[in-house]
Amino acid sequence: METSGLQVVEYIKKQLIFQGVNEVWSVCITNGIMVLLIALISLALYTAVKRIVLKVMETVAAKSKTKWSDILLENRVLDRLIRIVPALVVHAFAPAFPAYRIWIQRIVLCYIIFVILLALDKLLDTVNDIYSNFEVSKVRPIKGYLQVIKIIAYIIGIIAIIGVLLNRSPWILLGSIGAASAVLLLVFQNSILGFVAGIQLTSNNMVQLGDWIEMPKYSADGEVKEISLHTVKVQNWDKTITTIPTYALVSESFKNWKGMEEAGGRRIKRSICIDMTSVRFCTEEMLERFGHIQYIKEYIKAKENEVESYNKEHGIDSTDMVNGRHLTNIGTFRAYVQSYLKSHPKIHPGMTQMVRQLEPTEKGIPIEIYVFVSGTAWANYESVQADIFDHILAVIPEFDLRIFQNPTGYDLKNITN
Repeated sequence: METSGLQVVEYIKKQLIFQGVNEVWSVCITNGIMVLLIALISLALYTAVKRIVLKVMETVAAKSKTKWSDILLENRVLDRLIRIVPALVVHAFAPAFPAYRIWIQRIVLCYIIFVILLALDKLLDTVNDIYSNFEVSKVRPIKGYLQVIKIIAYIIGIIAIIGVLLNRSPWILLGSIGAASAVLLLVFQNSILGFVAGIQLTSNNMVQLGDWIEMPKYSADGEVKEISLHTVKVQNWDKTITTIPTYALVSESFKNWKGMEEAGGRRIKRSICIDMTSVRFCTEEMLERFGHIQYIKEYIKAKENEVESYNKEHGIDSTDMVNGRHLTNIGTFRAYVQSYLKSHPKIHPGMTQMVRQLEPTEKGIPIEIYVFVSGTAWANYESVQADIFDHILAVIPEFDLRIFQNPTGYDLKNITN
């Protein structure tokens, strides 16, 4: 190719001189013609190779049952590699310009290295896209590792380009970089921290794609959409995106709701405050009324027998309610709520079910409901929780209890009336 290029140049130059063009102008015109010729050959070869390669890839993709060939086409990896073809043509014809031959070849080599870097970048993206189609990608994402490979590749590529331009061995440049390792550590501090954090997150199975995490410091409360070298992207429930530094998930505290989702039940932990002045012993009339309530019918019978037996056994004077054991309306109410929740079709039967009385406060006696809803869907959870407390709030007066509530304008209006 070198000899052919020189022969073409000499032939064009001789023809121009033969036509009466002086030597200086003949050189300029010859160079212009050669540049145009090289451009036409490069364009023709690039177009031909692109059509052939893409046609082959499309045929393979159509026949293949896997998605990797389709992803390869979408990411245009081969399209980037084909851009090397014009550079090879220019490199081959460089001897046609003896005065600029060395610099043309150096620049072309730098361009080839740069194109290879871009193609490698897209190839790694393709690997990540293909890997994302497998279930293991949610447990072991590799995007962070691929980004490290990209950084290393770009560093090596830049060193190679500098070495080509300066006509120096890349190993000498690498030795110089080794001496400046402290500066490099400072420059790539975030990348190093992110890489180490990514390894810890993956090896300890702390976060996976699709996990619901909560990190108030960064206003993050939603689903993990992406785990990369430097950042973890969380789509909050209001559809906003929060970006968290990867190393922050290792160095700081966050809540992962994956355990709740895997367990299949979502906790309800909410209290209702009872006015303490409404708590009293159950009278015969109250017990008779409670005995008709389906959920505690058996409970009332059993407790009445138990209390009566205890008082007789210990010789208790039952004419005074202070003596011996007696049922209370708040205790009976707790038993009712416990039975109601136990029979509720949307409460998880295999998880903790508890109705407990907390320490009294200036707002009354808190009765806490502690149960788990079957399923973890947010909308279903809120619906079940609202239904349960709607029922409990409505049934409380049936036990001669009052809910504690600060005075409102309605209360004050009734007082004045």
